[in-house]
Parts: sequence; structure tokens; C-alpha cells
Amino acid sequence: MNARSQDMQAKAQPVLGLFLGVCLAVLSSCFVTSNAWAQFDKTAWPPNTVTPQMQAVDLQGKAWNATELAGKVVVLNFWATWCAPCKDELPTLQTLHDISDSQTVVLTINVREPAARAVRYMQSTGMTIPVISDATGDLAKRWGVTVYPTTILIAPNGQARWRIVGDVDWSGAQANTWLVDVRQNASPSNAASKATTLKR
Repeated sequence: MNARSQDMQAKAQPVLGLFLGVCLAVLSSCFVTSNAWAQFDKTAWPPNTVTPQMQAVDLQGKAWNATELAGKVVVLNFWATWCAPCKDELPTLQTLHDISDSQTVVLTINVREPAARAVRYMQSTGMTIPVISDATGDLAKRWGVTVYPTTILIAPNGQARWRIVGDVDWSGAQANTWLVDVRQNASPSNAASKATTLKR
């Protein structure tokens, strides 16, 4: 190898190293971003707002009403198939559904889509959580939901306690802490006094 070739190789090595470093940083960033949960807001249900009564039949034909849900913590999730964060979140709701005792109910509401689309999506993913079709958007409107996903946590006394806007890992420790709190502190006044906005 002549002196000129050696000189060119010596100059190329730092450039190659920098290029590889940038590529590695970009790949790492993509991996972290794809596995990170999006930001969410958790706020107390407004104390002067009446909790809507649940009266609906899911896609499997099961009726859900105040009597059926009495004494249980309800995780009421609003979603749509076009919503990427919703699709990221749904498998964690399935996990919560699978591991929960009989005192916790995971109920999802598919908003402004034909029921058949929701059925196809659930079948294609193998998920079995209860889905209520809200093709007209009336249920979402009644619950004040305009952003997806939105989840309402309802205490065993039937009072809505928290509204979480954005996707959450419902199979994680943080969500479990929220559910324990809702189960133990059903009073709306307790919820109002603890109202905060949390970001992750």
C-alpha cells in the first residue's frame, strides 16, 4: 500500500466512524420511540358532572347495565381502529382483562365505526375483551369523549373517578395502583382532592 492510499484510508476512518455512530443513534432512537408510551393526561372526573348510566349490549350480545356493574371497578375505554395509540393500548387492556378478578371489568367502546369493522379487528388480533359498538358516537358524546383513546375509571359505587386521555400500559404497575385507589377510595370528594395531571 503506497503512502497516498494510507493517507486516504486514515482520513476516511473518522468519517466512517461518524457515519456509523449517526446510524446507530438513529436506530436506537427509533427503537426507544416505538416502545415508549405516548404522553397521557390523568384528571379527576368533574365533581359536579353526573356519571352517565351504562345501558348497552356488547358485540357478543351481553348486556351491560348498572346492576351488572354494581360493586365493580370499571375500566371504560373509548377507541377506534384508525387510531394507532388505541391499537397500541388494546393488548394491555386485554392483559388486564385476562388477569383481573371478578371485581374489575374492562369494557371497550368502539366509536364512530361500523360494528362489523370492530368485529373484524378483534377477530384478526385474537382479542376477547368486551366491545360495545358506538357507531353514531352517542356514547362518546354522553361521556364527554372527543380524543382517542380515552379511558374512564369508575368506582364500585358507580361514580366515575378519573379520565385518562392518551394510551397507557394497563398491564403495568402504575395502572394497577390507580385501580387499587379507585377500589379503596370510592368517594368523589376524595377524587377531587387528589386531582392532578400526570405525564409519562
